[in-house]
Amino acid sequence: MTTTTSTAARPGRGRLGQRELTRVPLAVDGVPPVDLTAKPPPGQHLQLATSWGPLRLHVRETPGPAADAGTAVHLHGLAGSSTNWTDLAALLSVRLRSIAVDLPGFGRTEPPPGFPCTREANAEAVVALLAQLPGPVHLSGNSFGAAVAVEVAAQRPDLVATLTLISPAMPDLRLDPRRLSDPRIALAMVPVLGARTRRQLATVTAAERAAQLMRLCFADPGVVPPHRFAEAVAEFEERERLPWAGPALGRTTVELVRSWLVPPARSLWRRLPEISAPTLVVWGAEDRVVSVRKAPRTALLVPRGKLLVLPRTGHVAQMERPRIVARALLGLVDSAARC
Repeated sequence: MTTTTSTAARPGRGRLGQRELTRVPLAVDGVPPVDLTAKPPPGQHLQLATSWGPLRLHVRETPGPAADAGTAVHLHGLAGSSTNWTDLAALLSVRLRSIAVDLPGFGRTEPPPGFPCTREANAEAVVALLAQLPGPVHLSGNSFGAAVAVEVAAQRPDLVATLTLISPAMPDLRLDPRRLSDPRIALAMVPVLGARTRRQLATVTAAERAAQLMRLCFADPGVVPPHRFAEAVAEFEERERLPWAGPALGRTTVELVRSWLVPPARSLWRRLPEISAPTLVVWGAEDRVVSVRKAPRTALLVPRGKLLVLPRTGHVAQMERPRIVARALLGLVDSAARC
């Protein structure tokens, strides 16, 4: 397979800006056009052992071209699920088998009793999954899922062949209501006002929630086809019927923000230099959730990191620009195989 290179945003100045970041190999052969009519693959539950007891992890598998094809594992962000990877997994299927995960508390994975919803706890669940799979995998994650993927790659380098981080949830404490799907969410934690705000938020319909999330996460929500929007609405309706879904989202969000406030020695930034796998950092130039200004530092701290910044792209590049992300991920796989 031949490759080309893509120039992304310029790395930052100073000591961290001394290493070349922007020459990203892109696979140019074998990646088909995006078929946006593809349905999410059917799911299944896998039984895993964790520190909190048995976990029935829900995953969706997209087969590869052969039984011995390499395996890609995908981790979604907050308020997401395994369906966030439908299009990317379909594109990767020319070369790789894909397993898209519903992290504990999301999609159809019920968290075990006492599950703390932290990055580290989610990483333990993912490690338990990877330990059951043949060979090291090509691990990718988006937002919170990317933070979990960093933890997995740092803890268990033997399980990760390559790492792709899409708008990872690096510490970003900007106080900006535009980072929320609904600005009222910020008031929901405030004493006295919080109870009334939570009651108001509870009346928001599944269709309104889906539309709010797409306006937040996509640079251009108009690229979402009607049937994909309908799938998102159906998923929100399903989550409303799961008693653990709302609390798990709230707890995971709180734990993510709390992880941004820890002392520097325990920060996610300190995990990046511990990653040995070849790593691709993908960021949307119009990401409203986690600032693209974090991108150069993120990629430079990873010893084998490369950076791809995509114009006219928001927080979920694997959904908004699946073909270019597929080409970059497969280019990373090819590059790692040659090393």
